[in-house]
Amino acid sequence: MPTVKVRNLKNKEVGDIQLSDAVFGAELNESLIHAAVMNYRANGRQGTSATKTRGNVSGSGRKLWKQKGTGRARIASLRSPLWKGGGNVHGPQPRDWSYQMPKKMRRGALRSALSERLREGNLIIVDEIGFAAPKTKDFLAALAALGLVENAKRAKTLIVDSLDNANLVLSSRNVQKTKVTNSFGLNIYDIVYHEKLVISKAAVEEIVSLLDPKQEGVAEAPAEKPAKAKKAAPAKTDVDAEAPAKEKKAAAKKPAKEVVEEAAPAAEEATENE
Repeated sequence: MPTVKVRNLKNKEVGDIQLSDAVFGAELNESLIHAAVMNYRANGRQGTSATKTRGNVSGSGRKLWKQKGTGRARIASLRSPLWKGGGNVHGPQPRDWSYQMPKKMRRGALRSALSERLREGNLIIVDEIGFAAPKTKDFLAALAALGLVENAKRAKTLIVDSLDNANLVLSSRNVQKTKVTNSFGLNIYDIVYHEKLVISKAAVEEIVSLLDPKQEGVAEAPAEKPAKAKKAAPAKTDVDAEAPAKEKKAAAKKPAKEVVEEAAPAAEEATENE
């Protein structure tokens, strides 16, 4: 794991930090970085360029002269592309240039670019980027102390910190060649375009949590389902106990004729036995 010195805004060392090898120790992949930059720029295109075809330009639709007998070339319309002021043929039309790049490729390009900035020595980790008041003068003094101004020329600097830091945002918005963003707004184009990269200690942790492949694949373990309780045998109720009594009452309510017919076979058996 690469170890980097942590500095304050006065360029004094205040400690060390161990960076994730998966995020800041990736190999340089130029083709992947190039593909990610092209995707970013294509997605940012407006695609509003347009030319007028012969159906859009102004002009009469009448035939200027007869087809034959004039000695001149035949013509159909003044709006023909052959004439000045006529329509354009196969010119650009509004279109959507954006296309989607796989998430793993985009994140891999970010890891490769961040690792290369670290190997170049152009990555600076700052303990905290805080200003007492939104003053551009203080912001420029901090850049000069960190060595980002050489021979009165300011290097292109990308500062990654929380956007809730209002004093930082207000102090830097009038400074050319400097951009402030947060870890969620970090993109491949800004990393490649800016020469220097200044990241706060809190932003480093957020970047690692976003780009570390091990943390991306971690999923919460599914909760164990409670064991199903065995269904207990239904207990006998008072209704079941009263069932024989109900049968007796139902037999008592039968008509006398049915009772006599049911009792007849039993009486015959009794006489035979005698």
